[in-house]
Amino acid sequence: MAKADKCSFCGRGENEVRLLMPGRDGCICDECAEQAYLLSEEYLHKRRKKDSKWAISSEELPKPDEIKAFLDQYVIGQDDAKRYLSVSVYNHYKRIMQASTDDDVEIEKSNIILVGPTGTGKTLLAKTIARLLKVPFTIVDATVLTEAGYVGEDIESILTRLLQVADYDVEAAERGIVFIDEIDKIARKSDNPSITRDVSGEGVQQGLLKLLEGSIVNVPPQGGRKHPEQKMIAVNTKNILYICGGAFDGIERKIAMRLNTHVVGFNGGGNNNRIDRENLLQYIAPQDLKSFGLIPEIIGRLPILTYLQPLDREALRRILVEPKNSIVKQYVKLFEMDGVKLTFDDDVLDYVVDKAIEFKLGARGLRSIVETIMMDAMYETPSSAKKKLHITRSYAEKKLEKAKLLAV
Repeated sequence: MAKADKCSFCGRGENEVRLLMPGRDGCICDECAEQAYLLSEEYLHKRRKKDSKWAISSEELPKPDEIKAFLDQYVIGQDDAKRYLSVSVYNHYKRIMQASTDDDVEIEKSNIILVGPTGTGKTLLAKTIARLLKVPFTIVDATVLTEAGYVGEDIESILTRLLQVADYDVEAAERGIVFIDEIDKIARKSDNPSITRDVSGEGVQQGLLKLLEGSIVNVPPQGGRKHPEQKMIAVNTKNILYICGGAFDGIERKIAMRLNTHVVGFNGGGNNNRIDRENLLQYIAPQDLKSFGLIPEIIGRLPILTYLQPLDREALRRILVEPKNSIVKQYVKLFEMDGVKLTFDDDVLDYVVDKAIEFKLGARGLRSIVETIMMDAMYETPSSAKKKLHITRSYAEKKLEKAKLLAV
């Protein structure tokens, strides 16, 4: 062991330092050891950042048209919503890459809100785009959120989910994307003052403000209610992109009321005739969200507002067969795993679409109808010796009648 007389790095003697640690061929003082630790931590941090699965280079950056082309493979129609989403995600990537420059121009994030009837593809768009991204992405449901101290989940649980997706890499989570589904369910319940607290409405919106606008939030890594003793993790939400989606059922009445207020006097009928009353959502404006029950502060922090078109017959027909993971392809795959070749008559698909329109459940209704038609076949076929199964319209009608769905 080396004689403890001076530090091999800085050359100071043992009388000049607080601690001199001997090694095999030399010594190191406490200050040099501390400096070496800090340097190694900085080097390892850069190495981890470079090797992280969330790292992305400018060459890998997907362009807006490439993002939309990817969405087109899984989601039928909704071109406007896809374009808004593609541009928002692309700009989010650019903002992340700009963080490493010394430019004085700071790119602010543009959170987005998607409004559309149930079954039009809001959640599907979010799930699909998550497959493409190289940033942490999570989907949370706003219906379970309540004010702190009440039964339900705290606002911070949104960031807990993002941290979990990022494998607790805080720096990666701070560049992530959060999709908040069912945002309309936290609308203010009433404009009238009440003696009871609106614990899942306006109170949650007030709590969301600090996440949307950008602040440092202490996040419980395992959820706050069950593990109160855990150490909090500080997360800066400044660069987290928020995409919100909701059906806003009944907002068409708010839009109609606003549009009718412009119809005054003898010349009022002119503009009114040009309004497409079958699709009022295309005229949605921030003031309609305020009338529905979102507070102005939340609306201001969701500057991009877009809508999803209600699905017509043609779109529903395409949804059944065209996407990579279409409903028909999923059932063909299920039966193929049992060695059975499944085929459908075109009449069956038209029949399913007609029933989905009748039940007014959008694309989500397609799945439930096909599931009802195929239930008996899925029960019996695996145990039979059949190698082929062909579904006709009469078979489909019989199965729906048996399930009493036609009586609805």
